[in-house]
Amino acid sequence: MSEISILDTNWVGRPHSIAAALLESNGHHAIVDPGPESTYATLLEGLASRGLSVAQLDAVLLTHIHLDHAGASGSLVRDNPRITVYVHQLGATHMIDPSKLLASAARLWPDTLHELFGDTLPVPQENLRILEGGEILTLGSRKLEVAYTPGHASHHVSYFDATEGIAFVGDTTGIRIDNAVYILPATPPPDISLEIWEDSFATILARRPARLFLTHFGYSHNPAEHIAEFRERLHRWAEVAGECLRSASSETEAKEDFVARARSEMQRLLGSKEAEHHAFTAGLDLSFLGLARYLRKRAEAVA
Repeated sequence: MSEISILDTNWVGRPHSIAAALLESNGHHAIVDPGPESTYATLLEGLASRGLSVAQLDAVLLTHIHLDHAGASGSLVRDNPRITVYVHQLGATHMIDPSKLLASAARLWPDTLHELFGDTLPVPQENLRILEGGEILTLGSRKLEVAYTPGHASHHVSYFDATEGIAFVGDTTGIRIDNAVYILPATPPPDISLEIWEDSFATILARRPARLFLTHFGYSHNPAEHIAEFRERLHRWAEVAGECLRSASSETEAKEDFVARARSEMQRLLGSKEAEHHAFTAGLDLSFLGLARYLRKRAEAVA
């Protein structure tokens, strides 16, 4: 038996915001991006719906260590100390000691950090398997190729199941909820780089997956078309962020202008309800902050 299931973590009561992927193969059970600790109970319910418990999990595969993707990893290892957690080498230190990661997150969500993400527990070093990209992971009879795909985060990897034709791409190809008509960039600080991101697009397209599995949320069914559209919007958002920064009297005013312009576009294409859902899932204000930082760093490099 080889199956892939979507486990909806129902983040802060919002269905179809964060998806964990359950991979089952010949008695081996793994989760790609288990989500934040705040949704841990829902994750356990999802496993139970498949007749599983934490005790039967063998591995957690992280695309990157942002709390909405990786925050529940420590809780899983606490409840099953034999779980192996796969993570890129640049993120491993923050899984062992998440204090700096949490301090950075607290600056972005000063009032809602715990509500959104819960209690992020450390992962013991002995439970980590460090990735660089290029590895082939054997999970039961399933084989996954690991590729380094930075741009959204410096420690981002993607996993490719050539047999199933699925690429588990985390946030590398944006947010597209239920294969809807709008692909939303997620560009939080501090690691955004559009130049590096280009290489990651090429890395994904070179493997010719039939589907992309997005943490936010579910499958996208035409990867080449998806990436072309996402790339265009990503670069356009960077242009808009630059326009807002040049025309505003402060970064706060620039952020408000950017968010208003992005919301207007989303509402036109998605309607008000889904636009709000997408905006919350992505954190539009954080997307502006990440792009603004990227633009400043690029300008400094040119200077």
